[in-house]
Amino acid sequence: MEVFEINANLREVQGKGASRRLRRAGLVPAVVYGGGGDPVNLQLEHNDLFHHAQHEAFYSHILQLNVDGQSHRVVLRDMQRHAFKPTIMHVDFQRIDENKALSMRVPLHFVNEEQCAGVKTGGGIISHLMTELEISCLPKDLPEYIEVDVLALEVGDALHLSDLKVPEGVQIAALLHGGDPAQSVVSVQAPRVEAEPTDEAPEAEADAGDEAAAGDDGGDDE
Repeated sequence: MEVFEINANLREVQGKGASRRLRRAGLVPAVVYGGGGDPVNLQLEHNDLFHHAQHEAFYSHILQLNVDGQSHRVVLRDMQRHAFKPTIMHVDFQRIDENKALSMRVPLHFVNEEQCAGVKTGGGIISHLMTELEISCLPKDLPEYIEVDVLALEVGDALHLSDLKVPEGVQIAALLHGGDPAQSVVSVQAPRVEAEPTDEAPEAEADAGDEAAAGDDGGDDE
C-alpha cells in the first residue's frame, strides 16, 4: 500500500483575508481534528498537496501528517477546490483512533470487463451503477479499493451489494444501516438496436402526389 506523507506547519492567522494571502503565497489553509484532540489550524504547500491529490488512493488511505516534528495518522475528510482553476482551496483532516472503526468511501475497481461473458458472446454493454462504496472498518483493515469481478455476468445479469466480496474486517456501511442488499452495483445490458428506416412514408407521399395530379387533370377537362 502506498504511503502518503504530508508536511504542514501551524497556521497562526485566520480569516478570509489571511487565507487569501496564504493562497497567493502558494499555501493551502487546512485543519485537523478528531481523535480526542482539539482542532488545529494548519498550512500546507499547495504543489505538494496537489501532487498527492492526483492519486486515487490518496482519498482512501491512512495519511501521515507531519506537524512541527509530530506525526499524526489521519484521513482526508474534505477538499475544497476552486470552481474553475486547478487550485485546492482548503482541506480537512481527521485523526484516527486505531481501536475505533471509521467510515470511508473507497473506489470500486471492476475487473475482467473485456472477458465478461455477456460482452464477449452476447455483445452486451457493462453499466457501472456505482463507482465507490462506503465501508466501515478499523484503520488497520482499510482497503485501497474494492474489487468487483464481472467475468461471469451474462446479458441481463447484475451484481448487487450482497454479492460484493469485501476483505476480512470490512463491512459495507449501507448493509449495516438497513440498506437494500439487492441494490445493483454493475449490470450487463443488451446492446441497443436502432430501427431501420422504412420506405412507407415516401411511397405514401408518391401516392398522394398521383392523386393530386389526377384531380388537376379532371379540372382541366371541365
